[in-house]
This record gives sequence, C-alpha cells and structure tokens, in this order.
Amino acid sequence: MSLWFAASAVAPDLGARWGLSSSEMGGFTSLVQLGFVFGTATLAILNAGDLVSTPRLFTVSALVGAAANALLLVAPSYGWALVSRALTGFALAGVYPPAMKMVATWFRSARGFAVGVLIGALTLGKSMPYLVHAFDLGEVPVVWSATVSALVAAALVGVLYREGPYLFPSRPFHWGLVGEVVRERKWRLATGGYLGHMWELYAMWAWLPVFLGAGAQGRVGAGPANLLAFAAIAIGGVGCVWGGWWADRNGRARLVTIAMAISGFCALVIGPLSAVGWWLTAPLALTWGFFVIADSAQFSTMVTESVPPHAVGTALMVQTSLGFLLTMGSIQLIPVAVEWVGWRWAFAILAVGPVLGIAAIRRLKN
Repeated sequence: MSLWFAASAVAPDLGARWGLSSSEMGGFTSLVQLGFVFGTATLAILNAGDLVSTPRLFTVSALVGAAANALLLVAPSYGWALVSRALTGFALAGVYPPAMKMVATWFRSARGFAVGVLIGALTLGKSMPYLVHAFDLGEVPVVWSATVSALVAAALVGVLYREGPYLFPSRPFHWGLVGEVVRERKWRLATGGYLGHMWELYAMWAWLPVFLGAGAQGRVGAGPANLLAFAAIAIGGVGCVWGGWWADRNGRARLVTIAMAISGFCALVIGPLSAVGWWLTAPLALTWGFFVIADSAQFSTMVTESVPPHAVGTALMVQTSLGFLLTMGSIQLIPVAVEWVGWRWAFAILAVGPVLGIAAIRRLKN
C-alpha cells in the first residue's frame, strides 16, 4: 500500500517541476482514489472478489500496481502523471479488499483484531513514502521504494500464502449479486458509518502533511515536519491494532463511535490550536492519526458479518468503492476551504463525516 501516497509525498517536488497549484497537486491523491473506485466497481460487477482465487488476484494486482507506479518516473507531463496514478489506484482495488477477505478466512472470534492488524499494516505502508521523503532524497527514491515494496508483497503472497480454514463459499456468477448486497439493511448501515469515516480519513492523510509543512515554516523546518507527517499516519497502525483488540472485547459499534468522536474533535480543533505552538500541534496530529483509522477495520469486519458468505468479497468491493468515491470530494474540498478560511478552519469541515457516521452506527445498534 506504499504505492498509494508515492506521488502525494513528493507532490511539492512534482508541483515545482510542472508549475502546479495546490488543487492540481491534490490530483495525485484524487486520481488514485478514482482509479480505485473504477477498479472496485469493475471487480464487484464481475463478482471477481468471490469467484477469482483471492491470492492470485492480490498477486497480479500488486505486480500491475508496481509497474503503474514506476511509470510516474518517466511521465513527460502532469497529465501522464495522473494517468499513472489512476492506473495505480485501479490495481490497488485488487489488493486492499482481497487482503481483508484473505485474513478473514483465518479467524472467526478474533476477526476484528485480525483485520485491525491488517489495516494497521496497510496504514504503515501508506506512511512509508513520507518517511523516505523525510531524508530529502528527491522523488526518485520515494517512488522506487514504493514499487519495490509492492513487488515484495506480490512475491510473499504469490509464493507463501495459503487460504485459511474458514473459506467463504462461492456460487456461479450472476449480475444481481451487488443488488443482493445492497438490500441487506445491516450492510447499508455499516457502509453508512464507513462513508462518514472515509469523508475524513483520506482528506486528513492527504493534507495534514501539507498543513504541517506550512506550519513548520520558521519554526522547526521541513525535515521534522515530514517526520511528524510520517508519524501521524504511521501511528494509525497502532490505532488499528488497538481498535481491533478493543472492539472484540467491547463491541464494534462502541469502538467506531468513540474513534469517530475523538477524530472529529481533532479535525475541529487542530487548526485553531496550531497557532498556540508546535508543542501542541504535534500531539494533536498524533492523536488524530491514531483515532482517524482505529475504527476502519471494524467497518470491514461488520460487512463480512452482515451479508451471506458467498457475497463477502463483492460486499467489501462495493463498500470500498463507495467510500473511496466519496473521498475524492473531501480531498478536493480542503484546498478550496484553505482559500476561503485558511488552514485555521479548513479541517473543520471534515468533522461532518464522523457526526453522520456515528448516527448510522447508532441505528445499526438498534
């Protein structure tokens, strides 16, 4: 998953090369989201998540994603760079949802914790380009490190992975499988909570490093700001593991409600409180990074438990497709908000997502 932010981490470098605005630099993330949406929608319609061997789908997709990401280094223009990003996102549609299904075949009672560990690993992977970039080596090492990571992942799954004892049965292809998923009330409410979560998550991940970089000017410098950006995303890996452990013991609905409440609060206050000083901005960024993703795995786990076993792969594809489609709006909205109200209040609009997500999960509990 380090492929995801390989371009976003070096967006200022690429922006300087092609003379891009802040909104145009947001396209490096948005086009990954768009490609992912098309990829998951295509795989859902074709029932691929339930009919194709999951490890094989993962392996081939990781190889394609690595190749698409490498194309970024030879892109002659901004337009071709966006094509590279879209192809990368399309390939990742065959990595992210299948990985959750693969892990779920190994666990029943501890599935929330297991998926939490997986999402934690994905979160750490997404943060790695920011860590590489913190050493100020330029865009080439950042992009290559992500490509090599994807190749290693493909090799690990393709050679060593085997399905667990709790396989999800499949049945012959039919066009109505997506409709069967959508008609499940529990799936709709779990996905409603997930959409509120996603409204906040990727906009935060995409723009918090830019926010921290802007605030670091004249204070701590670009290197520490990049390290804090890495830490604020990477700490979400710990949040996912904690969230999975806590949810298995206290309930998934309670966990996602607590996590969204805290992350939504951070979205509201990090802008105005950043004026106080870096000593307050840093712990707020880390707290936000911990809780903004701590609940993510639980939405996916809810989905695996809310639909018939033969539809789990498709249900995850549809859920993630809708979620990532929504992120395109919030990612593009942040630079607009910065122009209107500045960084002081730009993130406040993200708090709307947790509020609506909590409302959906409260209905799921009833």
